[in-house]
Amino acid sequence: MKNLKLFSEVSQNIQLHSTEDEVVQFAAYDIDQSRFFFASSPNFVYALHLSSFQSAKKNLPVEVCSIDLEAGDFITAFDYLAEKESLLIGTSRGLLLVHEVDSSVTELVGNIEGGVKCLSPSPTGDLLGLITGFGQLLVMTYDWVLMYERAISEIPEGEADDVSVNCEGLPFPGEVMESTLRRWVRNKRFHEGILEWMPSGAKIAAVYKKKSDDGCPSVAFFERNGLERSSFSTGEPGDANVSFESLKWNSASDLLAGVVSCKTHDAIRVWFFSNNHWYLKQEIRYPKEAGVMVMWDPTKPTQLICWTQAGQVTVCNFMWVTAVMEDSTAFVVDNSKILVTPLSLSLMPPPMDIAYYSRNSKSCLAVFLSDGNLSFVEFPARSTWEELEGRDFNVEVSEYKTALGSVIHLLWLDVHSLLCVSAYGSSQNKCISSASSETELHGSYVQEVEVVCYEDHVPDQVTCSGFGASVTSQTPLESPVIALAWNPSKRDSAFVEFEGGKVLSYASRSGFMEARISDGSVGFPSTCPWVRVAQVDAGGVQKPLICGLDDMGRLYINGKSLCNNCSSFSFYSELDNEVVTHLIILTKQDFLFIVDTEDVLQGEAALGNVYFVIDGRKRDEEVMSYVNVWEKGAKVIGVLNGDEAAVVLQTMRGNLEIIYPRKLVLSSITNALSQQRFKDALNLVRRHRIDFNVIVDVYGWQSFLQSAVEFVEQVNNLNHVTEFVCAMKNEDVTETLYKKFSFSKKRDKVFQGKDLSGNKVSSVLQAIRKALEEHIPESPSRELCILTTLARSDPPAIEESLMRIKSVREMELLNSSDDSRKKSRPSAEEALKHLLWLLDSEAVFEAALGLYDLNLAAIVALNSQRDPKEFLPYLQELERMSEPLMHFNIDLKLKRFDSALKNIVSAGDDYFPDCMNLMKKNPQLFPLGLQLVTDTEKKQAVLEAWADHLTDEKRFEDAATTYLCCFNLEKASKAYRECGDWSGVLRVGALMKLSKDEILKLAYELCEEVNALGKPGEAAKIALEYCGDISGGVNLLINAREWEEALRVAFLHTEDGLISVVKSSALECASGLVSEFKDSIEKVGKYLTRYLAVRQRRLLLAAKLKSEERSVIDLDDDTASEASSNLSGMSAYTLGTRRGSAASVTSSTATKARDLRRQRKSGKIRAGSAGEEMALVDHLKGMRMTEGGKRELKSLLICLVTLGEKEAAHKLQQTAENFQVAQVAAVELADDTVSSESVDEEVYSFERYVQKTRSTARGSDAFSWMLKVFVSP
Repeated sequence: MKNLKLFSEVSQNIQLHSTEDEVVQFAAYDIDQSRFFFASSPNFVYALHLSSFQSAKKNLPVEVCSIDLEAGDFITAFDYLAEKESLLIGTSRGLLLVHEVDSSVTELVGNIEGGVKCLSPSPTGDLLGLITGFGQLLVMTYDWVLMYERAISEIPEGEADDVSVNCEGLPFPGEVMESTLRRWVRNKRFHEGILEWMPSGAKIAAVYKKKSDDGCPSVAFFERNGLERSSFSTGEPGDANVSFESLKWNSASDLLAGVVSCKTHDAIRVWFFSNNHWYLKQEIRYPKEAGVMVMWDPTKPTQLICWTQAGQVTVCNFMWVTAVMEDSTAFVVDNSKILVTPLSLSLMPPPMDIAYYSRNSKSCLAVFLSDGNLSFVEFPARSTWEELEGRDFNVEVSEYKTALGSVIHLLWLDVHSLLCVSAYGSSQNKCISSASSETELHGSYVQEVEVVCYEDHVPDQVTCSGFGASVTSQTPLESPVIALAWNPSKRDSAFVEFEGGKVLSYASRSGFMEARISDGSVGFPSTCPWVRVAQVDAGGVQKPLICGLDDMGRLYINGKSLCNNCSSFSFYSELDNEVVTHLIILTKQDFLFIVDTEDVLQGEAALGNVYFVIDGRKRDEEVMSYVNVWEKGAKVIGVLNGDEAAVVLQTMRGNLEIIYPRKLVLSSITNALSQQRFKDALNLVRRHRIDFNVIVDVYGWQSFLQSAVEFVEQVNNLNHVTEFVCAMKNEDVTETLYKKFSFSKKRDKVFQGKDLSGNKVSSVLQAIRKALEEHIPESPSRELCILTTLARSDPPAIEESLMRIKSVREMELLNSSDDSRKKSRPSAEEALKHLLWLLDSEAVFEAALGLYDLNLAAIVALNSQRDPKEFLPYLQELERMSEPLMHFNIDLKLKRFDSALKNIVSAGDDYFPDCMNLMKKNPQLFPLGLQLVTDTEKKQAVLEAWADHLTDEKRFEDAATTYLCCFNLEKASKAYRECGDWSGVLRVGALMKLSKDEILKLAYELCEEVNALGKPGEAAKIALEYCGDISGGVNLLINAREWEEALRVAFLHTEDGLISVVKSSALECASGLVSEFKDSIEKVGKYLTRYLAVRQRRLLLAAKLKSEERSVIDLDDDTASEASSNLSGMSAYTLGTRRGSAASVTSSTATKARDLRRQRKSGKIRAGSAGEEMALVDHLKGMRMTEGGKRELKSLLICLVTLGEKEAAHKLQQTAENFQVAQVAAVELADDTVSSESVDEEVYSFERYVQKTRSTARGSDAFSWMLKVFVSP
């Protein structure tokens, strides 16, 4: 599908040195310095540089030197030797000369008898082959040592005037050459001995004529072993006036150029091989007297250099393009034939040449012919093209009077207007039609051509005649035009790109103006031969997006670089209009990228090149969607817009491939859903194997519920609806499976129903089921589809499905005469088999049992292929039971215990033991059992059983309450005693009418038990209130550190002994606390000092590691990553690094074991451990005074003051205050240094923090335990 377009043609004239009879005969090319050498008939050599073709001068400045030869001797062979930087010249009298260009020194290196006929150096640069006038083939080195000599016999005189050396530097050996020529001569006559080796060495091209045919010559291709591979004819059959002057391969071996002499003109023809056929891609005509010759640029495969005998040198730059319309219609030109292929209907791969088309509703083709004429073809509607398959149409040349010149670029502005770039004054213009040649214009012009059709268009027919053209305006050009691109955003306008990348806008009847987009003028940094304009939607405003691709693969969007490795690109529109929504980019690495135009406009495509380079190590992390094209070197030739969502590729072999990128398919589905085209969306999902949940999830399943009826009516295919229903799942595939494809930009345009609450599957299937029941006529397929919606619900509605099947079965058993109703529903057996196919047979069997329909359960079991020996005895046993008992047993099997309890209760009092056993095995049934059992005695039994169960579960308080409900006081007392509720035990004892002695005994027992449980305060209450033990009660209060209460009781009973006991105990406790607080103050200082030392060492080590990391910045990524990991693992003071490193190399079992060991050793702070620093901080925080300790301390202080021990109280408070101030100051200092990168001893001084805390924290709640009377100033 590639077309060879001549996009640039620059002609210059050599100022010949001699008389008018001087003609240019030979040419050579210096690759290193990009310069040409031409040899003329008077033995002059002209040198000119390729850069001189950039200037606007018509005559080229050249370097001229003369080759001194004897009179009558002239140049017959001419080539450039890059190794010697010299010209190799052969003459008619046999002189072999080496002419050094820079010094203009000519050296005679050999004298060949018979003269030099032709010569050819090998591509490897080590051998030289030449043919003498005596028919001798000579092969020698560049040291002029003869390697091989053989006579070329049996060749007619005048036909051995060329030689070609293969890529390995070896010519045909004499025997092989001789036998090969004889083999060819048996049925072919070689024409003027024209041979040309393909640079790759695979084939050799030869021109021949058949002996039995006087027609035009053909070109045959032979393999290295001399076997013919293929051939093609160069003209129409019977055209005997055609002859070949030369053949030349380009450096890529894919284009073959030949100079063909016709009756009235000479022509340069370029052929291209594709799909096992040779196609004529270009023809450039010259007058016969011009004597045109050609050569390919050795470094640029698409640059052809042409020169004439008069010294006109033309550099022709070709480019590969495609001619595919927006409706995916491809136009193909092969020689004089135009082939048309609608790619949307067929993927037949015809080779294509340049063709231009209008973008109106009709398909109108304009073709510029090699003879200078224009032809037009108008095609009918594409729906009628199937009738035109295989037919040929002869197209007439259009009528026009104004000269068009040599058209280089051609573009439709509208349905009746063409824009073209034409050249006048070159040698080619002498060969075009007379109307075009009668002009005095010179140079290049931009012309508007009006196209008129004088014949009425016949519907469904191809219009091939009746067209006329006339030039309506001409604008001269100062610089070459590289490309024309139609502007879809403005009527009758186009963009014109000039050499260098400058872009101007052209409007019909207005001329040129500066091309501007909203953000400034448009231009490319370099020349871009491939230019296309897309119309995009920018916030509701349509604007053009100018895309240009240069020879180096740089793709520019509105002058900004987007991709540096692009090989081809195209546009895709998901809509029916011409608004482009996606940019298709194929990179040189054969990755196909799909880019949203919105991302390009907003800059989200990262107008940089990293976006289009795939790193194998990070490929899974890429959010950009791309396709790995399996064919290396493939090109994008077009797309199928709209719902087709396809990209058409042409491989290097020439065949066509079509791919459907996921991103385009999902975009098409989203677009179809936004337009409520559910049938089209479903077809796309089925065709491309997309998850059906996309239809529901793109705009949220709540929004889909509103459109369920329309979905069912549009699809109108119950099989497709069933397939859709079976695929539903409780998952948002736009957030999981298709997460990398962004749907957010589309969702906000139509619906706002995205919600995460509710059950998606059940809700959607219920809406589908309702739509089927209300809007689809009854039929067996509809009933099966409804059953599918029930079976696929979450959870499956199996019982409701079975009820529908049961109703069908009952209708069948009644043998109703209503045949229409029978036909509208499937049989019960068919419906049941369908349900069993959708669900697990065991689940369906259990659901049938749950309906208490034994017959239905038996049918299910039989249709599920179960062994009757397994289920028949069980069903027969159930059938023999009473109904409540049958229901009870079925419920037990199905573990429906609530229903089982109801059924066994309804079975009667005889089954009360079974009822109790059921509740005991399933304790959650006790509340329901209490409601169902009405008999008082049985209810008491249920309560006692429930309380026993609570006792077994150690829930003694609830058990005691339940025992009280059933008046079981002994068990209630025991339950209260088990949970340590002495008040409840004594309450129950009073209910049990215990005597005073029994109560006293019980109180002493409870006092001991409560004290043993660590509740001396509670035990003191029992001793004082129930036992009357004042001394014991006071001692218990002292043990509970309730100093104020103990002193109150002692004063209440006015016993000096008790008061002295309280006083001595208080003084002893105060003395002990003073010692503890002093030790704690020392520990605070010790841990703080240790923390500061560890912190300081860690900061120093971190600084050292940071400096070492700087030294490895210049390493490669892998080395740097490895070094960083090693350093992190070495650091014993980097919390988290070592932990993460260990986690990456150890098993989960080892990790769990390590965590358990760490928990067991959490109370220890191991020196040098990774967590030492934070463990010290946590330990300091853990030393704070608790609220209970503060309350006890304040109570002790009040007790001491009451007893007159003011000094002891003052000393205790002062010591406790010092500890609390030290602890709070240490914690604040540690918190401040944790976030600091340095530890300054002056700034982070412990004494400063102590002073600050003592002055600011005394008034806080933390120090509220202190007595104001003892507070120091």
